Parts: sequence; C-alpha cells; structure tokens
Amino acid sequence: MVESEDTAIEESGTESVQRDIKSLVRKISDNNWEIPKGHIPGMRVPGRLFVSENLLEGIEPGTIDQIANVATLPGIQKYSMAMPDAHLGYGFAIGGVAAFDAEEGIISPGGVGFDINCGVRLIRTNLQKEDVVPHIKRLTDELFNNVPAGVGSKSRFKASDKELDSAFLEGAKWAVDAGYGVEADVEHCEGNGYLEGADPAYVSAKARNRGKPQLGTLGSGNHFLEVQYVDEIYDWEMASTFGLEEGQVTVMVHCGSRGAGHQICTDHLKELSQAVKKYGIELPDKQLACAPAQSKEAQDYFKAMLCAANYAWANRQMITHWTRESFEKIFDRDAEDMGMSLLYDVAHNVAKLEEHNIDGRKKEVYVHRKGATRAFPAGHPEVPFAYRDVGQPVLIPGSMGTPSFILCGAKEAMDVSFGSACHGAGRVMSRAHAKKEFHGQSVKENLEAHGITVRATHPSVIAEEAPGVYKSSSEVVNVVHELGIARKVARVIPLGVAKG
Repeated sequence: MVESEDTAIEESGTESVQRDIKSLVRKISDNNWEIPKGHIPGMRVPGRLFVSENLLEGIEPGTIDQIANVATLPGIQKYSMAMPDAHLGYGFAIGGVAAFDAEEGIISPGGVGFDINCGVRLIRTNLQKEDVVPHIKRLTDELFNNVPAGVGSKSRFKASDKELDSAFLEGAKWAVDAGYGVEADVEHCEGNGYLEGADPAYVSAKARNRGKPQLGTLGSGNHFLEVQYVDEIYDWEMASTFGLEEGQVTVMVHCGSRGAGHQICTDHLKELSQAVKKYGIELPDKQLACAPAQSKEAQDYFKAMLCAANYAWANRQMITHWTRESFEKIFDRDAEDMGMSLLYDVAHNVAKLEEHNIDGRKKEVYVHRKGATRAFPAGHPEVPFAYRDVGQPVLIPGSMGTPSFILCGAKEAMDVSFGSACHGAGRVMSRAHAKKEFHGQSVKENLEAHGITVRATHPSVIAEEAPGVYKSSSEVVNVVHELGIARKVARVIPLGVAKG
C-alpha cells in the first residue's frame, strides 16, 4: 500500500471516461469555474473549481463529479471547492475544500484522506548554494541514511506506549520536550504543532501497532526530504519577514501520519459507512461515508483523526532533528551556527473546527482540507506572531525536478476559499501509469545531469514520482496568486532529494 496523499487514487479506480470538460462548467471569472447545482441531483450548493484555462483541459471529468458529489452533503456552506492541483481522490477530490455547519453538517473521513495531516515544513539555513553544492551527494546520502524511509520502514526511536500516547496528544510539543528540537519549532507550526481534543481511546490497537515503530520515519510515495536553494524572490518585504534571501539553502520535509493515520481512517470508515444508514443520509458515492457532526460516530472519528494529526507533527519534528544532525556531521558545525530554524509547518489532510464569516455572520464550521493548505491572512490570531503582519507562510512543493514555492496567505482566501490554497502541483497520472511511462534509473540520470542528486529505496519510486507525472508547479501556484488567496514570496529549486 502506498502511504501518500494519493493512496485514494489507486483505490478509486482508473481515470474516468473522457467528456468535454468545458461543457461541465461555467466560467465565473479568470481561474474561477462553477459546477452548476444541476450537475447531479441533490446538490445543495454549486461547485467551484479554481484553475486556469490550460489546467482545466487536464481535469478529469471524474474530478468534476467528485466536487459535485460533495455538494450534496448535509450542512455544506457556500460551495464545494477544488484547488488548481485537483485530481481524483477517495470520495473527495484531492485539492478539495468544503466547510460544514458545526451543528447541522457532517464530518467525513473522505474529506480528510488516509494520510491524515500529511504536511510540509521548511527549514531555513544561513548556508548559501555554493556552500552546499560541493557536498550535496554526501549530504543527500547522510539524510537518506539518517532518516528511515520506504514502505513499512521502522524508526530509530523505540516508542513506548506512554510516548505514543504523548505524541497522539501533544504532537510536535512532545517531540521537542523529548529532545527532538527547540521551543521555537513549535511556535512556527500551524496550530503550534498540535490540535486540542485528541483522544487515544478512539485509536484501535491495530493503528497503535502500525504507528508505534514508525514514529520518526519519512514513508514512501510522494513523501520526501529535499535540500533546496532560493533562486528567486517575488516579494522582498515578505521574504525578509520570512527570513529568506536569494541563494539561501533550505530543506523541505513532506510526510504524514504513516500507518497510524492510514489505519485510523480505515477503522472509522467502517463505522461511518454504517452510520450513513443509521442517520438516513443519501450519498451519491459510498466513499463519502459520514455522520452528523455532533453524532457519536463523527466525534469518535474526529478525536481519533486529531491523534493522527498530532502524530504527524511529532513525526516531522523528529525528522527535523535528524536533518539538523545530518547537516552538523557533513559541515562539522552546530545546527544553530548554520541558522537551521523552522520557517513554518503546514497541514494538508485535516478537518478542523474553525470560525468563518459566512453571509455576514460568524459561524463555526468543520473545514475539510483534502490535499489543500490553510492560507490565513495578516492579522488572523492563528497566524504565528512573527508573521502576523503579513500572513502565514504557505508552502507548495513541486516535484523532484521542478520548483517549489513559498507563498503568504492573503485576505481574499477568507472570502473565496475558507482560508485555503493548493497543497502541491497535483498528479496527472496514477502511479501504475507512471511506471509504464518512465524508467526510474533514466529519470535519476536526467535529474543528476541537471545538478539534482536523488536517493530512493528503489528505482520504481523515482519513476512513480518523476517530474512528468505532475502538473506544472509554476502554473498551479500562479492560479492561487492571481486569485489573491496566497501571494508568491519566493521560489526554491531542488539540489538533493531523499525519497522512500
């Protein structure tokens, strides 16, 4: 089983039968398309798809159907939405965003995904590109060896039951308290690296057994650990606030809650599939299994989901610690001396209880971001103090061979997308298809010819994640920038990549 945001793609079947995509949507404005309420019976609100004309051509009709299906769920607010990296997922499209009334709405694991809180963090350094390039092969080897990666990989850390519970409850804070980081790391995580309300009593023994040996591992699929450099600044004021400058070396970490999150989703999907019948909820797709937000079934899932989200923050924190150790060994300097500080950590696959202004009224809603990133603007109390004057950092990875981007949450996001932006470039083909199209060794050689060192557990992993299986990260990011939901700050280019 591939443990990634795209697990669901592999389970949801092949790409859907082609239909004229433009016949299914109506243009509202540049980069904003509506899926009318009549697209399928029972839609309570329209759908909204945020893509350019060019990206629209690559959207599968099945993705349109999934956006419409979500619009039928009880309590949905304003629109069922999808970001420019949208593609087929399990129930919800990857890139899907939907908010449900906290009292009258629902909670659905399909709107979160199997890899709960698969997220991204960025570590700054004060090293320059020229400092790192001569050592990039040794550094990538050290990172690959120091951070366990691959399907079913086991951690260097032997967690006790008590420590696992602490990770479920306290997330990154537990990891820092255990010696895997510094206090400032926690301050620079979304939600301070944990969400309140988690309860390990709703995590099964099977999920605990899967998660216990994997705490502090990278995983497989699209997860990575990447050394990069800043090659372009778009907004100097925001870049200065984020501590970024041209030529600076950064490290991006992308991973989630490993087998623990996958099993938690699997366990509660079974219960919520039964709850659908109990509460008489009509679904156009059984993958949208859900329950009324305040029901026992939904709250049981929510408490367990929060455990997985916190586990993921602890996981990324431990990887950060071993990343610092790897740099210290290669450069024979302290991590502090190299300025290795956390810029920010954002969550992707989570449902969160948030307050939003809807039709002129403040309302509590469960915002589901399935392959989407929070993008709160300047002044929001949940934005870390260091960034409150400009907005939260939004981290958008590319692929092994394409740029990643650092953006800043903007005011329009609160009006347009419940404070959300895209989370990556978005796939254009399944992993099975990718392995037919690409050969891992050839992809690796091509990347190395362009100065990018790659280490992976198997060449097939490189084939599955070849740059050609993703949309253009530049084009995807330009959509959210032009919509005004997140503003471009800087572009970073890969130098060395470790994959599972």
